[in-house]
Amino acid sequence: MRKWMRRLRGAIKMGITWAIGWVPIGTVTGLLTGLVFGFPLMGIAVNYSVMFGVLGFLGGSIFSTVVSIADGKRRFDELALPRFATWGGLGGFILGTFAVGIGLVGLNFSALGVGVVGVMTLLGAGSATGTLALARVAESAALLEEGDKVREVGLDAGDADRLLNPSR
Repeated sequence: MRKWMRRLRGAIKMGITWAIGWVPIGTVTGLLTGLVFGFPLMGIAVNYSVMFGVLGFLGGSIFSTVVSIADGKRRFDELALPRFATWGGLGGFILGTFAVGIGLVGLNFSALGVGVVGVMTLLGAGSATGTLALARVAESAALLEEGDKVREVGLDAGDADRLLNPSR
């Protein structure tokens, strides 16, 4: 039961992270759409922001589920970037196909609908890549912080080298 709760929390957190990243994309897309088609800018920008936020949440949750199924036994630092991007693209493809299929974005599988699926696939791959990059930056910061604690202990360079390379 705990494993499922942890996975559910992870999927929700990933969904929130992606939603935060997708809202500005929705805002810009809404503003551009409003300018091109003459729609009221603020109304369309808010609508697109909300829609992209919801889609980002769903996409992040789907991605988290895909990664959990495909690479559930590995940690983030053990995953290769291309593989992670592939899982993100798959999650985006599933989301795009679902959104177009049920009419969430008001399209069917026309050329424009297929284009939306393609954009969702690219957004998923890009979001996955960004997620892994952020996780690695956060991990590096944590490791640097731990390095400061080692310095406080008072090891000199020779001690540290002997600890890290005992065969020397």
